[in-house]
Amino acid sequence: MAIVWRRKIAVVRDDTVTSAAHLTLRQSMIPNLLVTILFFLWGFAYGLLDVLNSHFQRQLSISASMAAGLSSAYFGAYFLCPPTISGYILRRFGFRITFMAGLSIFAVGCLLFWPSGIKRSFGGFCGSMFVVGAGLATLETAADPFLAICGPPRYSEIRLNLAQAVQGVGSFVAPLLASRVFFGTGIDEKGLENVQWVYLGVAGFDVLLIGLFWLAPMPEITDADMGVQERDIVTEGEKNRGVEGRRIQNDPGPLRKQTNLWLAVWSQFCYVGAQVAVANYFINFCEEAGRDRATSSDLLAVGQGLYAFNRFVAGGLLTIPAFKPRYMLAVYLGLCFVFVVAAMNTAGTASVAMLMLVLCFESCCFATIFTLGLRGLGRHTKTGGSLLVAAISGGMVFPPMTGAVVDARNAHVAMAIPMMGYILAWIYPLYVNVWNNEVMDSHRATTVGIEPSAADNKALELEAQPSRTEKENAHGTAEVQAVPK
Repeated sequence: MAIVWRRKIAVVRDDTVTSAAHLTLRQSMIPNLLVTILFFLWGFAYGLLDVLNSHFQRQLSISASMAAGLSSAYFGAYFLCPPTISGYILRRFGFRITFMAGLSIFAVGCLLFWPSGIKRSFGGFCGSMFVVGAGLATLETAADPFLAICGPPRYSEIRLNLAQAVQGVGSFVAPLLASRVFFGTGIDEKGLENVQWVYLGVAGFDVLLIGLFWLAPMPEITDADMGVQERDIVTEGEKNRGVEGRRIQNDPGPLRKQTNLWLAVWSQFCYVGAQVAVANYFINFCEEAGRDRATSSDLLAVGQGLYAFNRFVAGGLLTIPAFKPRYMLAVYLGLCFVFVVAAMNTAGTASVAMLMLVLCFESCCFATIFTLGLRGLGRHTKTGGSLLVAAISGGMVFPPMTGAVVDARNAHVAMAIPMMGYILAWIYPLYVNVWNNEVMDSHRATTVGIEPSAADNKALELEAQPSRTEKENAHGTAEVQAVPK
């Protein structure tokens, strides 16, 4: 026990090349499974947010546009944290410390729900949700890039889509819990109190996860590793095309010239804004179609279930070579536009079914935009990941606009706002399919991390439990231990 308390976490400098650049599928399995647990947490928080928005309108007598303040608080944290403090922690201290910091902030936000519930303060709930969003934004700043780069590059979309499917399970459970327990028939007055207890339980679970990440061995993947991996992918591509022998540059150039990244950030911003707007006002939409509030919450849960299920399906399809990620993104995002237009122009059960199909085909969009956006970044990978997470702040912009239209007209007309989001987001799949398909396909076809290489003869370097001198730490020496394959 004393060893646990004396344990120090060494920091691997971001300009250090480790063997993590060539992690195999087997080596990356356990760390990826551990990080996937986190996805359930923010899936649950996001799914609960959708239902709370609708019920707060009734219990606290506020308008639809005011209820969107809860989403603005949550996603506003995504706008502020990843490019600033969260991104700095990731680049300076690495993935493990960022996971632990995010969980700590998330736990504090969950605890703040208690006084907000006692005072029945909507402003207090917005403030609490901002802190929760800051914690989750910090977690996601590390978790999304970690899954995208931890393991063979060929499988990056599959890893992130499957983890996002676990997030979808959380989003499926939360509306059911809210409908059956928090705001069920006859207990509306106790609904906010029940929310307090749930967030208190989540805070306790966060503390356990902090301990788990403190103890578990994890690879620290640096930007230098990503530079080496990118060079190897380009070298392999040159060899396959028969133009081997050219000197391969290890530097992708300045960040401002990474067109693929900036278009991915734009697409992610618009897509997430549209996704959140649809989810936030799904219950209002169903009520207009003739469903009661409890049934509408159940339908939202079914829609989120389809969303999660189709992520597993998309992950499976991506294992088939013909189903390239750039194709999948273009088709799925295009179908979101088609079905939201159909939902706007139908009524009753048909309109609800169309909107549920929108949720279904949103499934693989986020993860695929994210992983495609990181391709080719090399030493800019962590910064690019932070910017793509910051783009989730689109959920701060689109819901208030949608809520204003709901108040002025109705929820069916308001779906024009997310419709425009899908159109604007489709710029990126157009770019990667027409102008940047060669880079996308080279990462899809690479054997880095799959076929044996010189790096595979090395042991995976993980953070060691400190037993070396403080002098080594002062000089920035990465403390690692060898774990046999």
